[in-house]
Amino acid sequence: MTSQAEPAPAPVNAPLPVARGRHVMSAAGRLLLPILLALIVGAMILLILGKDPLAYYGYVIERGLFRWTGLQATLTRAAPLLLIAAGLIIAFKAGIWNLGVDGQFLLGAVFIAAVSPMLIATLPYWIAILACFAIAFAVGMVWSVVPAFLKAVYGVNEIITTLMMSFLGVSLANVLIKIPFNDPSTTVPQTVTLPVADRLPRLFDTTVHSGIIIALIVIVLVHLMMTRTSLGLKLQIVGSNPRAAVHAGLDVVKLTFVTFALSAGLAGLAGSVEILGVWGNVRADWNPAYGMLVIPIVFLARFNGLAVIGLILFFAVLMIGGESAARRVGVPQFYVLVLVALLLIFMALVELLGQRWRQRTKA
Repeated sequence: MTSQAEPAPAPVNAPLPVARGRHVMSAAGRLLLPILLALIVGAMILLILGKDPLAYYGYVIERGLFRWTGLQATLTRAAPLLLIAAGLIIAFKAGIWNLGVDGQFLLGAVFIAAVSPMLIATLPYWIAILACFAIAFAVGMVWSVVPAFLKAVYGVNEIITTLMMSFLGVSLANVLIKIPFNDPSTTVPQTVTLPVADRLPRLFDTTVHSGIIIALIVIVLVHLMMTRTSLGLKLQIVGSNPRAAVHAGLDVVKLTFVTFALSAGLAGLAGSVEILGVWGNVRADWNPAYGMLVIPIVFLARFNGLAVIGLILFFAVLMIGGESAARRVGVPQFYVLVLVALLLIFMALVELLGQRWRQRTKA
């Protein structure tokens, strides 16, 4: 009796590593190409203005990265940006455009500037710091209730409502600084200044405060939550296809409130870290507008928390070094914003061309 030949083993899917390599290369190209194009066009603009682009970029890198004081300032600047980015990743992956982070950030900062001197004076230090973080998170959440309710219950476009609430938040913050939270001992409208000794501890005898550690931990936790937990999966399902989420039995209304609460709460937390770590008070009309800067960074990173860390550090170098470079080369301080605008334009163009190329290859 002849034995039947055993079937040959299934061939190994050889193209899989190649496909993964192409995917990585494509993602890297979509990430780096807009940055490269923005820097090239930015250099051309400097040439048209009669300035030396190599000198400008050289000062940016030297002052923002290779000088010890500049590197410390870069890490300090990155802390609130990372926290805002963590909140935006949650919102954008859930399909919600939280464009009100500037108002949420500023209100969190103002409330913490007002209450932190009292809390630190009456409570043990770390309990007071944790209470400040909790208050700032709660302030951000509260300021997102109206957009969340209108979105979840009535389907009102959150782009409009969050922008309106941001405008109201900035205005309310100035009112609070000038009237109930005003420090009567100063002629400039501002809150009471928190002593340097009572602010967030510095790391290793540097000017970098411990808020950068908090920010890194938070953004890693957000990345893990959105990629490894059921809550993150639910939020992504709601963001990709709300109708499918409803048919799957997900509570879209509840998840919408959760998304707004987490995103806005982290923006408020960013405000508290900035005040407790750097400024110690808030002056009237102070608004760094970090939110609109972080939004393109989050999109450029494709909502990946780990990629955001590198991009935030890159932009922090650009901001810190750009301030010194602008003075030395003789361009306006806001020239960095020109580079950000160019980045947005080229990011959109690269994405559009990439989509068309993929459609052609499929056809």
